[in-house]
Amino acid sequence: MNPIDEIFLAGLTAFGRHGVYEHERENGQEFAVDLRLNLDLADAAASDDVADTVHYGELADKVVEIIEGEPVNLIETLAERIADVVLADERVLFVAVTVHKPHAPIAHTFSDVSVTVRRGRQEAR
Repeated sequence: MNPIDEIFLAGLTAFGRHGVYEHERENGQEFAVDLRLNLDLADAAASDDVADTVHYGELADKVVEIIEGEPVNLIETLAERIADVVLADERVLFVAVTVHKPHAPIAHTFSDVSVTVRRGRQEAR
């Protein structure tokens, strides 16, 4: 099965203390996350029942807990942890997680830096 349905949550923002440098851990900064979930939404559309889909409000709560939780050095690690939580819901076949770090300690003018990981279930590939 190749899922074509999608739930997209963009710009979920929370304060975290992730980074390689001590000042990033001490001062913290905002991180933004985009989630793109691929799954079959036919049951939810037919039933009109939130129990038949991924409740994106509850998912947002879980992602914010990760962002605000235990610090990591790399946003790659943060993205992987978020992907693991998303894939804990067996209805999700694939997920793309983008973590934005717009205040990264870069000595040049830039608008954003981000990392995207794409993960899926082995049986869905």
